[in-house]
Amino acid sequence: MASNNQGKLREIKQILGDGFFELVTLNDIGLEIKIEETENTFFGNAFLKAKGVFDACGLPCLADDSGLCVEALNGDPGVQSAYFAGYPTDNEKNNALLLEKMKGVTNRNAKFVSAVVLHFGENNYGESHIAGSGETTGKILDKLTGEGGFGYDPLFYSDELKCSFGEADPEEKNKISHRGRALKDLMTKMRRALFART
Repeated sequence: MASNNQGKLREIKQILGDGFFELVTLNDIGLEIKIEETENTFFGNAFLKAKGVFDACGLPCLADDSGLCVEALNGDPGVQSAYFAGYPTDNEKNNALLLEKMKGVTNRNAKFVSAVVLHFGENNYGESHIAGSGETTGKILDKLTGEGGFGYDPLFYSDELKCSFGEADPEEKNKISHRGRALKDLMTKMRRALFART
């Protein structure tokens, strides 16, 4: 996985279950690499990360780029979600900045968006990767709610779960989350590709 984010790794493993034999972080394989996320789309950044790590180590690489898009902020923080409050990434500062920007705002609509890319190098069919996407809608709360999840989860009230992602049961969250939907989309496309060749 093109990340060392343990929260993300844990969540992806829970979602995939036995979908992959083994999923490891960059630290696990001793790879020190920083891929600059220069694209302005979630897919673009996920592709850059997956290809960059594949090129560096030769192993199939799964990369995710996800973020929170707030309607009243014209889609921000979007692809800059991890660095909303600056570098290095800091969840507390990101959440505090979001709360500050949403003070007095009545339109609380938001969505989490995720793009995932599995890069495996050029194959006999001229393909190098498979991608999946997903999103989930909700509202921005006016205070942190719940101790679970990570990132903006305690500020995101899920329309479907009727609670914040910070309060949600991890299994229930994964069923409807942006990342869960993107990974399911990816796995569906992988199975479809495999069946088409047998």
